[in-house]
Amino acid sequence: MMKDVRTALTIAGTDPSGGAGIQADLKTFQELGVYGMSVITAVVSQNTLGVKTFLDMPLELIESQIDAVFEDIPPHAVKTGMLSQIPVIELVARKLKQYGVKHYVMDPVMVAKSGDPLLAEDARGALLRELLPLCEVVTPNLPEAEVMIGKPIRDLPAMKEAAKRLVEEYGAKAAVVKGGHLTGEARDVIYDGKVWEEMAAPRVDTRHTHGTGCTFSAAITAQLAKGVPVLEAVALAKRFITCAVRETLGIGKGHGPTNHWAFRESERKTREN
Repeated sequence: MMKDVRTALTIAGTDPSGGAGIQADLKTFQELGVYGMSVITAVVSQNTLGVKTFLDMPLELIESQIDAVFEDIPPHAVKTGMLSQIPVIELVARKLKQYGVKHYVMDPVMVAKSGDPLLAEDARGALLRELLPLCEVVTPNLPEAEVMIGKPIRDLPAMKEAAKRLVEEYGAKAAVVKGGHLTGEARDVIYDGKVWEEMAAPRVDTRHTHGTGCTFSAAITAQLAKGVPVLEAVALAKRFITCAVRETLGIGKGHGPTNHWAFRESERKTREN
C-alpha cells in the first residue's frame, strides 16, 4: 500500500558538530514529520568555535547524488545551503530546472556564525543570477541581504526595501529578510509580490544561535513539502526557530547549537493544556 510520505531534500555542506548544515536540516525535517534526504556539496570541519577548513565535493559527485535522489525518491521540496563556488551554483540551478522543482528554498549561506566565509566573493553574483529566479522563498539575514542588494540595512523600512527588490528585481517568488542582527524584538519581514507580513518574537539573550539560518529555512522547506502555503510555512518556521533558540541546550564552547526538540515539546505542552 502506498503511503503519502512527504519528502524534502537539502543540498548543502556538513557540520560535524551537528548544529548547522545538513545535520541541522535533517533534524528539522524529522521534527516536522517530513522524510529528509541530503546531497553534500562540501565537507566542512567546524564546530561552535568556528570553521577550520572545508573541502568542496567534485561536481560529478554532487550531480550523481542529486540524480540518485530524484531518480528514486523525488522530493516534494528542496532547500540549498552552502554552495561555495560558481560551478556548484550553476550545476544546482541546472538540476533544479531539469527536474522541474517547484518548491525551492534558498538559504544564501555566505558566512558562518563565527565569521568564517563559506561562499567565494566571485560566486555571490551567481546566486542572484542563477538561483534566485528559481526560488519560492529566499531567507537572507541582514548581512546577506546587504550583499545581495548592495546597500546597508539598518531599520525596518530598509528590510522591506530589500525584500521587495529580491522579489521584483531579482525574481524570487517570496523573500524573508530576517532582522536578528538589529536591536529590539527579533523581527522579520516577508514579501511575496502582493502581501507584506511582519513577524516578531522577543529577543533571547543567548550565544547559542549556531545554525539558526539553516534550521529556519529547513522548517519552511518541510512545510512546503507538506503543501502548506508560503506565508503559513514561514510563520510556523518562525515559531520553530524561536523555540529552538529560547529553550537552549547550553552546549558548545562558542556559538552553541539551537534546540531542535524544543518546538515539539512546546506543541505537546500546548495540546496537554
